[in-house]
Amino acid sequence: MASDTITASAAPPPPSIIDQTRRRWQCVLSFTAARDRFLRRRFVAAGLRPFSVRLPSPVGTSTTVHVWAPPRPSRRPVLLLHGFGASAIWQWAPYLRNLLAAGFDPIVPDLLFFGGSSSTVQDRTDAFQARTIKAAMDAMGVRRFAVVGVSYGGFVAYRMAAMYPEAVERVVMVSSGVCIEEDDLAAGLFPVTRIEEAAELLVPQRPEDVRRLVKLTFVRPPPIMPSCFLKDYINVLGSDHIQEKTELLHALIHDRKLSDLPTIRQPTLIIWGEQDQVFPLELAHRLERHLGDNSRLVILKNAGHAANLEKSKDVCRNIVEYLKEQVSNPSTNGAKEVQKP
Repeated sequence: MASDTITASAAPPPPSIIDQTRRRWQCVLSFTAARDRFLRRRFVAAGLRPFSVRLPSPVGTSTTVHVWAPPRPSRRPVLLLHGFGASAIWQWAPYLRNLLAAGFDPIVPDLLFFGGSSSTVQDRTDAFQARTIKAAMDAMGVRRFAVVGVSYGGFVAYRMAAMYPEAVERVVMVSSGVCIEEDDLAAGLFPVTRIEEAAELLVPQRPEDVRRLVKLTFVRPPPIMPSCFLKDYINVLGSDHIQEKTELLHALIHDRKLSDLPTIRQPTLIIWGEQDQVFPLELAHRLERHLGDNSRLVILKNAGHAANLEKSKDVCRNIVEYLKEQVSNPSTNGAKEVQKP
């Protein structure tokens, strides 16, 4: 009997219990998960609250947008749209304090297929993203706002400005190559030559892919990037909606031509890292020419594509100063400014 009891107690648990236990310990020991919890606490401490907006959708489909925002945005609302990579809170946490202190109410959604936002609708265009975010803003009762977009978020911000000029007051584009053409890839303007390569770069699934992306986006990347931390990051933040994110990039770049890009009329600030290797500086000048005197270009020295993270204080200062301008000044619009470190 004793032997039977010992044998029974020593029998291995079912595989499902093993998997659950392993996932639980991975969550407890995960640096990425811990960092994510810390950033969520920062958002809560800043007075923002998380909620989800379920939007009207065609029969048989559903669309939900996850948003961080003040419970009742009553001051000047600023919509902050993130790029590819981690979720919105990772990219916008450094900006909350200064925006709030300057009298703005930051509204921070996850774009579709990032963070807590998703949709079963098959549309992958930036126009669909724009319609979705605008519908979420309407549901919140926010009718007029400024919009700031980083990288991919800038594509959505630009599209919103074109589609909803009555709602979008001002635009800030940070490292966002909206003037890209598909032919630019084959012409060697980018570190990749095909859309498929761009998808592998921006939706990394292996530690070596993350290293390559970090080295391309930062002027001063971390000297050491252990594989265990990179795998943890991929598992926690980079393993969902892979197919959908790849389709977003295809929809964004396929057959894209500058001649098809509308010219938005809102005052627009363009912020760019001088050493951007993902969207080279030529695209900043191209956008400035496309918008004409209605735009202003700020070039940040010693900054790459991740200027919003490498130079967050400088980027935030420029955003705040630009959005606080009450009346457009013809002497400053259309100007180029190079800022030193």
